[in-house]
Amino acid sequence: MTIHPAPAGTGIRFRRTDLNGFEIEAVGRNVARVSYATSLMKKGVLISTTEHLLSAFVGTGIDNAIVELDNLELPILDGSARPFVEMIQQTGIRKQRRARSYMKILRTLELREGSKFIGVYPAETYSVSYNIHFPHPMIGKEAFELALTNGTYVREIASARTFGSREDEKAMRNMGLIRGASVDNCIVLTPEGIENGPLRFPDEFVRHKVLDLVGDLALLGKQILGSVVADRAGHAMHTALVSRLLRDSSLWELVTLPAEPEPANAPRRNAAAGLSV
Repeated sequence: MTIHPAPAGTGIRFRRTDLNGFEIEAVGRNVARVSYATSLMKKGVLISTTEHLLSAFVGTGIDNAIVELDNLELPILDGSARPFVEMIQQTGIRKQRRARSYMKILRTLELREGSKFIGVYPAETYSVSYNIHFPHPMIGKEAFELALTNGTYVREIASARTFGSREDEKAMRNMGLIRGASVDNCIVLTPEGIENGPLRFPDEFVRHKVLDLVGDLALLGKQILGSVVADRAGHAMHTALVSRLLRDSSLWELVTLPAEPEPANAPRRNAAAGLSV
């Protein structure tokens, strides 16, 4: 995978170098399937497991970039967004002249599916509150809340790793996912506990769900100004919220801010030079 700078207004685009440079925009209309990960598809061309990189872009304030891939799945690296964040920071970030526009939430939107819930509410900044409840003894109930300002994403969210169980591994590989998964890039749960501890945070599981949510909501194509609340939601409900917001423009308006809030590090940014992993 190689990340290239892009002009203002480009957004995030994935480019399949193994398929004559075919491009897929990272926007809600291209969501293909969601289960264990979020995949994009356009004209039959697939990009899988996009959420960690998209989350890192939001967390570092990157609005415009071309992401070249020679395969259908993004590198998993250590299972978190931290390697992407560190490489973007080391490569350098450049402000662009065009002012960033935000999707400012005007009216409440709530979605429910059994015990699952996600909602977004009017607010002046971008904040996330997430609750999870897994029957595994190492997880149980966890909750985490933060405002995505002043570098909180990099400090509190970026390094939280994905997790899964040995019982699910075969099914996921049969779906074409987790091709590079190992104990080096995933918290592996067994019936007895964690196969490859220690955890990076006591509540690393819910923090990773926040990471995924931020990445999935990047498919709105704009950073939101609103408060997002999720309870046992998952990728399918994250992207359902994206779809509903994009279908109903009465729920939001596009705004620019005279003094922009720091989404993590800086506003209106673009990778200043290419980087490869």
